[in-house]
Amino acid sequence: MKTKSTNTRCGLLAGGNWIIDQVKLIDVYPQPEKLGNILEQSQGTGGGPYNVLMDLAKSGAPFPLYGAGLVGKDALGAQILADCSQHKIDTRALTQTSKAPTSITDVMTERATGRRTFFHGRGANALWDGAGLGFKQSHARIFHLAYLLLLDTLDLPDDEFGTKAARLLAAAQAAGLKTSVDVVSEDSSRFVRVVTPALKFVDYCILNEIEAGMTTGFKLRQPDGRLDTVTLRHAAGALLQKGVRELVVIHFPEGALARTRRGDDVWQAALKLPPKFIAGTAGAGDAFCAGVLLGLHEGWEYSRCLLTGVCLAAASLSDPTCTAGVKSLGSSLALAKKFGFQPALEPRE
Repeated sequence: MKTKSTNTRCGLLAGGNWIIDQVKLIDVYPQPEKLGNILEQSQGTGGGPYNVLMDLAKSGAPFPLYGAGLVGKDALGAQILADCSQHKIDTRALTQTSKAPTSITDVMTERATGRRTFFHGRGANALWDGAGLGFKQSHARIFHLAYLLLLDTLDLPDDEFGTKAARLLAAAQAAGLKTSVDVVSEDSSRFVRVVTPALKFVDYCILNEIEAGMTTGFKLRQPDGRLDTVTLRHAAGALLQKGVRELVVIHFPEGALARTRRGDDVWQAALKLPPKFIAGTAGAGDAFCAGVLLGLHEGWEYSRCLLTGVCLAAASLSDPTCTAGVKSLGSSLALAKKFGFQPALEPRE
């Protein structure tokens, strides 16, 4: 099954959260008033657009990359702009402000399990409203917005569209761009209120099983932790019913499911990686998203899009930061031949 596009536009415009991650590898996550030891410390990229664009740049994406958002007028903001310049990411829509600092996240990664805990400072991202993007002047084919629920101004209500983010996505579609969204995994009751209005103006919805469950109200794992593939399909269908125009992709540690507007399903198992290969799970979801968006832009079959997604996600797991583990597309795809796949997902009726 191939994606279809007669769009003469070219390139990916990614807007939203731009973050510097301070990644700490710890021996154990301590209980309150207890101590945990920092074993290693590193700094890396964070936020949907930053991670996705960097992964695409490192993978050798054959189309232009554009960044949009807001960073502080500070050293970290300058670092982000310099990093984008080095990787040939257009930053004309990524501006600086003196009203707030560049956003940071402390990422605490447990050495034994790879589980992450995040302490986030919203910073300049909270002020970004997407004003001045100029979609009609943009040459991009796809506008990717991430993350809903972590963009304070865009998450605000809008009388006509439901949220400010929905209004922004509608403007992108009206100008001829395909739209894509991702969501942050937060523990809250805001999903229906903030995410649902945006789905009416989304062509490609790419999110994990936690976010899909919170948005639709489905429990996607059984009491023993196993993935419920039947309910997963229902959740994908529910997201389409909420307005997603073309494709819903739900990813999870075991693999991914894509469901089309026609109701066709495509399944892909994740790679079977040895525990020692996994240095941290931060950024794996964005790497998967980058692989899928690469394929969607190029008009690949959905099966190839998902395969590319799980391979980029696997590559990202090799480093505790979000994007340092991703190299060339060929090297990411080679991981599938090297390690093989987890047991095939068995969808049930």
